[in-house]
Amino acid sequence: MMFEATILEAENSTPLYIQLANHLRDHIHAGGIRSGSAIPSERDLCDQVGASRVTVRKAISRLIAEGLLFRKQGSGTFVSSQIEAPGSFLTGFTEETDARGESADTIWMMKSVAKPSEEEQVMLELSQGELVVRLGRVRLASGEPLAIEHAVIPQSILPDLDQLGASLYATLELLGSRPVTGTQKIRASLSTATEAALLSIDEGTEILRIERLTRRADDKPVEFTRSAYRGDRYVFVNKLRGPYANI
Repeated sequence: MMFEATILEAENSTPLYIQLANHLRDHIHAGGIRSGSAIPSERDLCDQVGASRVTVRKAISRLIAEGLLFRKQGSGTFVSSQIEAPGSFLTGFTEETDARGESADTIWMMKSVAKPSEEEQVMLELSQGELVVRLGRVRLASGEPLAIEHAVIPQSILPDLDQLGASLYATLELLGSRPVTGTQKIRASLSTATEAALLSIDEGTEILRIERLTRRADDKPVEFTRSAYRGDRYVFVNKLRGPYANI
């Protein structure tokens, strides 16, 4: 990608960083840089358009806030490709990632056994004195952090943490407790400072908060999970049908 310095007009009332952001956006939408590809470095853009590092950085930050670009620590800035996740199918992160031809990975933050909160006891329909397993992790696809998941599972379902593999759902299937039904709520929110650091995004970037309760075939609750997914990378898609559709 090569720009000429003449694309930025100093006499224009529009700030230079917005002019540059507009040109970058148009170039990407026109197919000049494909989804998943890196854009030139800040230094190269400065040289190409004759702008200051501050101007270039503000332009890039604007496009990151829009979700068009994302930063990958140590690698550069890339054009986003939104992931369309099926909202009507009960699958795990690893399965979805494998289906896209990417490699799933996990950074564990927590694996512990604890007493449930009152909310967790109600949601998981636990008896008095039952314990739960708490799992906290960052989920990555091809090295890019995409989600933070906090799952709570009855200890009776997952009694030995050493049994837990890379995929929670695959482990539950081996234990005979694979979730087959579930409900989830999705709402838009803004990332906290901690979430932003874990997901390598700017604080206040849009995220999708997902609350999920799953059940196995006998209707016993299996998993109560709260997750934060990157809003610049994920779109949840549901199939709709009218009352007279033939299915």
